[in-house]
Amino acid sequence: MHPSKTERTDNMQVIGITGGVGAGKSRILRILQEEYGTYILLADEVAAGLEEPGQEGLRQLVECFGREILDAEEKLDRGAFAERIFKDPKALAQVNAIIHPLTWQALCRQVAEIALSAPKGRKALIAVEAALFDRQSRQLCDTLWYVDASEENRIVRLMENRGYTRERCKNIIRNQPEREAFLALADVVIDNNGTLEETREQIARQLGEP
Repeated sequence: MHPSKTERTDNMQVIGITGGVGAGKSRILRILQEEYGTYILLADEVAAGLEEPGQEGLRQLVECFGREILDAEEKLDRGAFAERIFKDPKALAQVNAIIHPLTWQALCRQVAEIALSAPKGRKALIAVEAALFDRQSRQLCDTLWYVDASEENRIVRLMENRGYTRERCKNIIRNQPEREAFLALADVVIDNNGTLEETREQIARQLGEP
């Protein structure tokens, strides 16, 4: 299901980008895109597309949860559905079991298409950002970077960027995987507690820049 390492070695490099909410993954992606010409793929956007009318993800969700998850326009009522599943761990697990494999299948196809369309003689640098990787989805990437930041920095960023209260930030962070779970899969840790220049230097080192 995933492109093999051998098939992808010569014409592409795929970097997985992960980390907890508020860690600053968007900063890493912006540097990669603007300074290295990296193609950016966002798992959340791909997953959302699979939940649109006519898509396989929505079809399977309706099959599992019934048509009451749709609004008057036959679209997924995202607000109500999100509230429902996040109060029910079993329902959330069912959604993940449906959407997660479809998302990674779609990402694999997109990665392959980018590699094929890249100019001859140029290796395509692709970053796949996802809040969660598992051992199967990890296979898509040549290397996985974990974006690390202290809890306090994450809280401050969420409060500034999303307008959340401190208590809401803490609750969100508390419900995410522990740092150790990310580190168990990651090859590289990008310390994103410092300045933009410090982060930029770490990325340059990972990409073999002087």
